Amino acid sequence: MVASQPQGETLREIADRHGRAYNTLRNQWSRHEAWPDPLPEKRGRSLVYDPAAVDRVIAEHFARPATELEPRRLYTAKEIEALTGVTAATIRADVSKDRWPAPDDTSGRAHRWYGETVTTALTRRRGYRRSPEN
Repeated sequence: MVASQPQGETLREIADRHGRAYNTLRNQWSRHEAWPDPLPEKRGRSLVYDPAAVDRVIAEHFARPATELEPRRLYTAKEIEALTGVTAATIRADVSKDRWPAPDDTSGRAHRWYGETVTTALTRRRGYRRSPEN
């Protein structure tokens, strides 16, 4: 008789389902204090986790809340900081490293991005932040 597969998901399966890198889950998310304990069974060498418990932790600690920006309005880096929490310095640094899109408008003193551009850039950013005591 063949043993049944344990119910649950491995870290690789969780990473695939959430569109994240396996190393992000292994090295960061699964080390968070709120991460659920693995189920008693293993799948080969891999630990298996309850998908519902994992989804709760991801929603509470790692998912970045959607920011409502007007798609056709232009926003400065300071305005983006106030609305999203991503600092203006981070935006400038990320632009220089090609991790943030180039400004849509460079005609004035301050570079500006359309809300649609900012929303797209934010969906590609990771949501995990270390807690202050770490």
